[in-house]
Parts: sequence; C-alpha cells; structure tokens
Amino acid sequence: MDLNFVAAPMVNQSDLPFRVLVRRYGATAAYTQMYIPERILSDKDYLEYHIRDLCMGNDNELTRPVIAQLCGNDPEIVVQAGRRLQPYCDAIDLNLGCPQEAAKEGHFGAYLLGQKDWPLVNDIVSAMSHSFTVPVSAKFRLCQPSSKTVELAQQLEASGAAWVTLHARTVSARRRRQGAADLNEVKRLKENLRIPVISNGNVRGFDDLQKNLNITSADGLMVGETLLGNPCLFSGIVPDPIDISLEYLDICREYPGTTLVTIQTHIRHFVEFQCGRRPWFPKFRSALSSTNSLDAIESLLAFKIERWRGRPPRKTRSLEYPIDSTEDVEDPEEKEDLDDVLGLEIFKESSGLTAGY
Repeated sequence: MDLNFVAAPMVNQSDLPFRVLVRRYGATAAYTQMYIPERILSDKDYLEYHIRDLCMGNDNELTRPVIAQLCGNDPEIVVQAGRRLQPYCDAIDLNLGCPQEAAKEGHFGAYLLGQKDWPLVNDIVSAMSHSFTVPVSAKFRLCQPSSKTVELAQQLEASGAAWVTLHARTVSARRRRQGAADLNEVKRLKENLRIPVISNGNVRGFDDLQKNLNITSADGLMVGETLLGNPCLFSGIVPDPIDISLEYLDICREYPGTTLVTIQTHIRHFVEFQCGRRPWFPKFRSALSSTNSLDAIESLLAFKIERWRGRPPRKTRSLEYPIDSTEDVEDPEEKEDLDDVLGLEIFKESSGLTAGY
C-alpha cells in the first residue's frame, strides 16, 4: 500500500466523493471517518450507509486503497465490527487520537493514551491483527510525558500494527491544535521502529510537505484540515474555488449518497480557503445553508458567487434563480445583483437562455 500522501480521517468529511477528489490530486491513500463499533453492530442503517460508501465505485481505481478507522475500548466489540468492514477496505486503523469531548466521555481515542490503559490498547491491537485479513494500523497523539510515546509505539509494533501514524500534539478536548506539532517526536519514532511511520501535523501548504519529511524522515505524510480547504495540496495546485467545488459536485452525482450537510460543509471549506475574508462570504454561508439540492448549490456557485467575485456567471445544470424578474427577491442587494447588466446579459448569452426561461 502506498502511504506516501494520506488523506486523514475526518468527522463527516471523509466521504467517498471527497476521497476520490483528493486521490485525483495526489493522495495515494485515504481514510474513512471514524466508525463507532457499537453502531456498526447494532444499527443496520448506519452499517449499510458506510458499506455503501466503501463499495460504491469499486470499478474506479481512485476509490482504493481505503483505510477504515474504528474507535473503541473493548477488544471483542472492535474485532466484531472490523470483521463486518474488512471485506470492503484495505486496512483497519484504531483511533487513538480523537481529542473530542465525546471521546473523553466514552473513554476512547486519545483518552486511551495514559499508561494505565496501555495493556488494553495492546490487547485491542493484538486482537485486531490476529482476527483480520487486512493490515491493522494505529493513529495516535503524543503521550504525556511525550518521552513515553516511543515506548507505546514499540508496544503497538509488537502487538501487530503494520504501521503507525503520529499526530505529534498532546490531547486537548477544547483545542484540537494545542500549539505546533512536535515533528522531532515523529523523528524519534522513525528512529526506533521497524514498521512505517506516518507523520501528521504542521502542513499548511505544499512546501510544508518536504519540510516535514526533511525533519522527520517519515515514510509518509498524513494531512487533514488543510485538505478540506485545498484538496489539491499534494499535487502543488491551488485550484479556483468554484472549479474545485463544481468538480466535487460532479463526483457527488457520480457516487450519490453523501448527505447534503456533508456536501455543503465541503463546499464551504473550498470557498472559505481563498475567499473567507471577502465581504460577501457571510452572505454566501447563509445562502449555502439554505440550499436543498446539488443543483441549488451549483447555481449558487456559478451565478451568485461569480457575480460577487466580479466575474460572468457560468452555465449550470439547473438554474435555480429567475433571471427575468426580481419580484421574489427580498434582499435589495440581490435585486441589484440580478438586475446587473453585465452579469445578467452575459449569463443569458453564455447559457443560451432567454428571459422567458
């Protein structure tokens, strides 16, 4: 499995269309979001939704490899859930890095990194590695004190982990990024393990990829939040936000099933990455949250945002806004937008539509 450039597991944001998108632009592997084992075993709709997400598009090489991630603190339940998933993925990862309050309350994720829980963690990884037909990995944060991190990683290696990923920050439920990641800790891991080590943290732009590798000598890099804004990061491209948004919508049409909320969140991230400080961005966020279909999102992108950017509107699959009347538009600024001669006339001309559409 090529782990050079890995898309991280992200809550409700590691959907199949997004995984395909980042694979188009240089990601060599992608994780799913974190799955909850108890729901895999007890909630039929939850299981079927995620299996469909894993299976759809298997004729497309960009959907694989995919690593499914599980959380949990019960070896038997984690193994049972993993057995349900293993026919549909290329590896299964144990989440030891989630810092959220739910992980604290449920005693999983990064809240298993205390030394008193190491025997349990090793039992889980050992049970996974002896039970699954696919490789097992673990993604974790720094232990406290951080000098203990290598010791835990060596135990995970001995328990059967095929590789490990270190997000080199300590856990904080209130702040996911508590200062910069300590990449020297990733380097220490690499120097003391025989299995591959993936580095996660401090990548905000393309140049940071090589800087990270120079410091850590890691076998690969994992990126999360920066990919949400720029899914082309691994290829060194900063795409036009409308172009990449429309491309993502096309993939969503090709592989239907992703929830509208997830799609809206991706679109917001794409636009915010480059346009978050524009005066029209709050208006865009409000309009986006009011959309109820892919066509409505596409029209918002191709018509309104392009106008706000001072550009001619683009052709869309389905025009959601009337172009011959402003009587139903309550916002005076929107009336002005729709009546604007440059945008409206160019839109009519470029789309081949008449005012009677």
